[in-house]
Amino acid sequence: MGAFLPWYTFTALILLAIHGGLCVDIIGGNEVAPHSRPFMAQIKGKRGIICGGALIKENWVLTAAHCKVKKSKVILGAHSSNKREKEQQAFQIAKDIPHPCYDPSTKENDIMLLQLQGRAKLNKVVQTIPLPSSDDDPKPGTVCSVAGWGMTTNHPVKYPTALMEVNITVIRREICNDKKHYNGKPVITESMICAGAKNKDSCHGDSGGPLRCNNIMRGITSFGKKQCGNAHGPGVYTRLTKQHLVWIRKTIGGA
Repeated sequence: MGAFLPWYTFTALILLAIHGGLCVDIIGGNEVAPHSRPFMAQIKGKRGIICGGALIKENWVLTAAHCKVKKSKVILGAHSSNKREKEQQAFQIAKDIPHPCYDPSTKENDIMLLQLQGRAKLNKVVQTIPLPSSDDDPKPGTVCSVAGWGMTTNHPVKYPTALMEVNITVIRREICNDKKHYNGKPVITESMICAGAKNKDSCHGDSGGPLRCNNIMRGITSFGKKQCGNAHGPGVYTRLTKQHLVWIRKTIGGA
């Protein structure tokens, strides 16, 4: 994931998850078949898509804590990034609940729950994504996928018209923490997954979207370096640890 400068900051670019500078858009990916990722959610503000997310219950969306969602809405059933589609369902946000231990300086626990005002009508194009039954840590070399409506090129800056997805490979944390990569700024911890490939990455605007490995959700797009797709700055994703899963289930409960 390229520069994941906090996606929520609008600087030279709208920095949204790949999942620190939050650069989360899809670099080197392809458009998916329309509505083939029915769990994907758009978080839209006045200037367009701020972040992505995943529908985990009819009235709950999982995203990244760094996403600034005030005065935003959630769109489900979307394929297009800028057109209103008959399949779309729009919701105001009733509550935004960042993880109580989220630390914007270290990027730890970059995870947030959004409670929707109302419940989604589940159908062919709007479906929940199941939470994993375990907190398995994807091994280095595992091929995972990430989807989003984030940037597709750095120069010139370009955003897609539809949902994009790219396959990326899990990288050893020791490599991501070495001098050629993040050099401990921030430290890539056991609660994070480092993944990428040359010219393949999430980018600005992809933050909050789900990272799927072997078709199981394992993480959330969090941050990356400013230059998306840089081999020395692979995307970093919040790993769904046991503690995160317990917090999620406790928070959403029977609501």
